[in-house]
Amino acid sequence: MRRFCIWSTGIFFVLWILALAILLIGTFGLFGQEPDPVSAVFLIPLGLPWNRFIEFAPQDFWPWLVALAPGINLILLRFICNKLAKKEKAQ
Repeated sequence: MRRFCIWSTGIFFVLWILALAILLIGTFGLFGQEPDPVSAVFLIPLGLPWNRFIEFAPQDFWPWLVALAPGINLILLRFICNKLAKKEKAQ
């Protein structure tokens, strides 16, 4: 179980970094890419359900909150994995 937790956390982190890279490339038009207003589309499923609450924040913070929402899921995933590891050691 521990190995699964390490892999799943690592894969989630890599997907988050890749989605952030796509956001930066699409937003600022890096590497000759045309600016794309929907470049954050890959961050949306990674940040669910937390990005559903973004509209309660001021609109200036929305891009930052969309980019950071997957971090909450990553923290929760690590917390669950640590709890499972402690439970597994206790048995």
